[in-house]
Amino acid sequence: MDVSILYADSDLLFIDKPAGLLSVPGKTEPDCVEARLRAQHPEALTVHRLDMATSGIMVFARSKAAQRHLGLQFERRHLAKTYIAVVDGIVAADKGRIDLPLRADWPNRPLQMVCHDQGRPSTTDWRVIERGADRTRLELTPLTGRSHQLRVHLKAIGHVILGDEFYADGAALAASERLMLHAHRLSLFKPTGGERITVESVVPF
Repeated sequence: MDVSILYADSDLLFIDKPAGLLSVPGKTEPDCVEARLRAQHPEALTVHRLDMATSGIMVFARSKAAQRHLGLQFERRHLAKTYIAVVDGIVAADKGRIDLPLRADWPNRPLQMVCHDQGRPSTTDWRVIERGADRTRLELTPLTGRSHQLRVHLKAIGHVILGDEFYADGAALAASERLMLHAHRLSLFKPTGGERITVESVVPF
């Protein structure tokens, strides 16, 4: 199966990752976004990852130089990422910031946890898009890029993402067959020319 390409130029490939597909090969599972994209574009180089359960936009480089340039943008936080999530319960405020340090929950890997003693600084901005009878649609802007950051931060404030097999249970887990988290928008600087580019992926839920 081909990977849907949202934008391409001589340096970059923006693709639309489906939920349930690995970003890169697993220990026992070779099928992944990287493998499928390289079947079409052998030069494609991985820059970042999305969780297997998360859908949405990813960017790949088409040269080593472009990969280094994009890697530095991720490292120095020169880019902007926006996610859409549907969470359990009604979020009362219209917007806010979650500033909670995270670390691996070692006995329960790959789970992560809030830890004020050993956690790495982690910050997420959020705003309400829509409130339903028992759920809320949020726009999320992670200011750091920790593993499972959005999932753990939202659980920490009492609004777990629907369908989250790691952090939800009961009705919140049963409410969706997939994790209701989508990488909607990615904005960064082109490696050649320095122009700012923003690419969006349609939210499938």
